Amino acid sequence: MLIPVAALALAPQSHAEELYEKSEHHVRMRDGVELYTAVYVPREREGPLPVLLRRTPYSCRPYGPDAYPERIGPSDAAMEHGFIVVLQDVRGRWMSDGTWDNMRPHVPGDRAIDESSDTYDTIEWLLGHVDGHSGRVGMWGISYPGFYCVAALPEAHPALVAVVPQAPVADFYFDDFHKRGAFVLAYLTATPTWGVQKSGRWSERWYDRVPTRGEDAYAFFLELGPLRNVRALLGDENYFWGQLVAHPDYDDFWRARSILPHLGDVGTAVLVVGGWYDAEDLYGPLQIHRALERGNPGLDCSLVMGPWGHGDWARRVGQRQVIGDLDFGPGLAEFYAREIELPWLVHQLEDGPDPELPEALVYDTGRRDWRRFDAWPPRAAKSTTLHLRAGGRLDASAPAPSEEASTAFRSDPADPVPYREHAEFRFTPRPYMAEDQAFAAERDDVLVFMTEPLESDMTLAGDLTARLVVSTTGTAADWVVKLVDVHPPGEDGAAMHEMVRSEAIRGRYREGFDAPKPFVADEQTAVDLPLQGVLHTFRAGHRLAIHVQSTWFPLIDRNPQTYVPNVFLANEDDFAAQTHRVHHAPEAASTLEVLVLGD
Repeated sequence: MLIPVAALALAPQSHAEELYEKSEHHVRMRDGVELYTAVYVPREREGPLPVLLRRTPYSCRPYGPDAYPERIGPSDAAMEHGFIVVLQDVRGRWMSDGTWDNMRPHVPGDRAIDESSDTYDTIEWLLGHVDGHSGRVGMWGISYPGFYCVAALPEAHPALVAVVPQAPVADFYFDDFHKRGAFVLAYLTATPTWGVQKSGRWSERWYDRVPTRGEDAYAFFLELGPLRNVRALLGDENYFWGQLVAHPDYDDFWRARSILPHLGDVGTAVLVVGGWYDAEDLYGPLQIHRALERGNPGLDCSLVMGPWGHGDWARRVGQRQVIGDLDFGPGLAEFYAREIELPWLVHQLEDGPDPELPEALVYDTGRRDWRRFDAWPPRAAKSTTLHLRAGGRLDASAPAPSEEASTAFRSDPADPVPYREHAEFRFTPRPYMAEDQAFAAERDDVLVFMTEPLESDMTLAGDLTARLVVSTTGTAADWVVKLVDVHPPGEDGAAMHEMVRSEAIRGRYREGFDAPKPFVADEQTAVDLPLQGVLHTFRAGHRLAIHVQSTWFPLIDRNPQTYVPNVFLANEDDFAAQTHRVHHAPEAASTLEVLVLGD
C-alpha cells in the first residue's frame, strides 16, 4: 500500500528563503569547464542530510546569493521536508561554461565528457565541499532535466542511489521534435531555446524568440509555406535547425543521442514518471522504463503514469487537473507529491518506510482511477485484433470477401486537417491530446471506423499498433491514426470524440527510419504505426473509434505527397493533392492490435 508521510502540510506558497541558506559555486569538471551550481542547505533541520540534485538547461534563476526561487525541490512537500537541494546549469547553458549540445551523446569510458561524467564530477565535488551531507544523493527533473537524470545512470557515481526522471526525453528523434519521421511543426517556436549557442555567462536570455503574426497558428504556418522557408524566419545562428535539416532520417547523428542503448548495468533505484496526455514526452518514460526493466533484472524501478500533461504532477496544491476538454478534478498533483514521490525519496535516501510501490502505478483515464500492476504492460492483458471494415465499421471479425475492398479520401496539402479546432501559438502543443475530435470526424479527408455501442466495459492496457494496408496516387504520404472514445450523444444530439491516443508516421519510413522509400503509385503497401501505450476503459454504451487521416496541421509539417529526397528542402511546386486508400479486403486487411484487460 501507499504510506503517507505523517504530519506533512504542503505549503500554500514557497517559504524557500526562510527554510534554506543559499550559496553559489562554479564547479570544475574533469576537462576544466566550470558549471554554475547553487546549493541550498536547510537552516534548521539537523544532518546528516541527503543531497537532491537537479541539472537543467532551463536556468537556475534567480541568480545571486540572496535571490531565491519560489520553490526549492520537486514539490512543496519535498521543500518542507528539507533535503540539501542542489541546482546546476548544464554545460554550455546560462551561467555555466563550455559548449552546449542537444542530448549530448553518452561516451563510455573514464576520460569521456558526457552528461554522466558531468554528473559524476558534480557529485564528487558536492561530497567534498558541502557540509552536513549523509553521503547519499538523489536526482529529479522534468522533461530535459528528466533526461539528465537518466543520463546519469550509466557509469553512475556510487553515491547516486535514487533517481526520479519525470517526462524524460529518451531520443530526440522520437520525443519532442518528430512523430515517427514527421517534423513537429507546432514546436518550431521552441527551437531557439535549444538552437543558439552563447559565449560567456548569461543570467538573462541570449536568444531571440520566433517572430509570429496574429494568434492563428494554422493560417501563419500555411502562409509560411514549405519548411525550406523556415531558415529566413529563424536566422542563420540557429544551429539546431541546421541539424534538423541535415538529418531528416534516423542516422548516426540521432542514434548517438539516444540514451536507451546505455541503460544496462544500472544499480540506482529509479522512479519513472509520465503523463498520458504529455504531448512532448510520452515516448520517453515508457521506453526508458522498458529499457531499464529489460536490461536490469531485479532493479528497483517503478513506473507512474497519471492523467497529466507535461509536468502537471508538479502543480501547486489545490489546482484542478484539467487538460483539453477533460477535467480530472483536484488533488492529483498533491497525491503524487505526498503519497508517491516524497515517501519514495525518504525511503531511498533516508531509510524511511517503504511506500511499497508496484512495478506500475497507472491511471485509467476512462474509469478515472489508479490501478496497480506487477508488470507493464500487464501480464494478464490479452492480444486482440480489431478490423477496419467497409462502411466505417470496426470490430473483431475479419472482412468478408463480398465487402468493398478499400475506402478512399482526397488529401490536399493546401487544405490540411487541423490538429485542433482552433490552433493558437503555444510554446509546446499540449491541449490537443485530450480534445474533442468531433470536428475532424466531420471532414471528408478523415476516415472514421467505429464499433457498435459496447455492451460492457472494455479496458485497453499497454501497447497499441495500427497495421494499415494503404495505397496512394502519389509517391509520398503521412498516415495519422487516432484512437477515440465516442461518448453517447448528449442532450444536443452531439457525441464527443474523446481522443485517447494518437500518432503519425511519415510513410517513407515504413521500412525503417534510416531507410526512406517512396510509395509506388496505386500499389498496396503495409504501414505499421505503434501508438505507444494506454490504460483506458471504454464504458458500456460508448463506441471505440479509429480516425485515419494524412494531414495533422500544424502539429506536423505538410508532406508534399510527391517524393523528394529531403522534405525540409521541398519546393512549393512539389506539393500536390492525392487520393489515398485504406484497404480492408480479406487478403489486405487493415487492423488495430490492442491488449485487452479483463476485470
